[in-house]
Amino acid sequence: MERYRQLAAKSRQFFLYGKSRTCKDDGGSVLVEFALSACMLLLLEIGLFHLCIAIYSYSFISDAAREATRYAMVRGLSLSNDCTQPGYADCIAQNSDIQSYIRGLALPGINPDNVNATTTWLTSSGAACGTADSCKAPGNLVKVTVSYTYPYLNPFSSTSTLNMSSQSQVVIVQ
Repeated sequence: MERYRQLAAKSRQFFLYGKSRTCKDDGGSVLVEFALSACMLLLLEIGLFHLCIAIYSYSFISDAAREATRYAMVRGLSLSNDCTQPGYADCIAQNSDIQSYIRGLALPGINPDNVNATTTWLTSSGAACGTADSCKAPGNLVKVTVSYTYPYLNPFSSTSTLNMSSQSQVVIVQ
């Protein structure tokens, strides 16, 4: 009889509260917690990936500025003709030649259309000289600023960009 009363009490409890209070079932909550944490970890991982690509892009921009100044410093006034194509070593560098050279360096993941180079020729004292070929004499300075517009994903707006730039300055040797 005692067994019957215990069974009746449990069945009443089941019908009144939906299930027995002694039964602990957390299977559904674990699934929900996992789904939320997995989403957060995935967002964190994607953000870290984009941060790494941005650092890679900045590394390219700083290297491109140094390469551009090297390109310009060995193509000074002591050479005889203007460049007809980027890459010739026996010509006087112009702004457009340096811009083409930089865009030709673009590595995978870098959009060459977003890379811009600004070249400034300076006197040996550092004063602005202009763009005439006479400013490209050995002993003068060449300064190249390379900028890049990095497009990154932002869930809060449709277009997000990060502007990066790097500058390099050297003495013209030829």
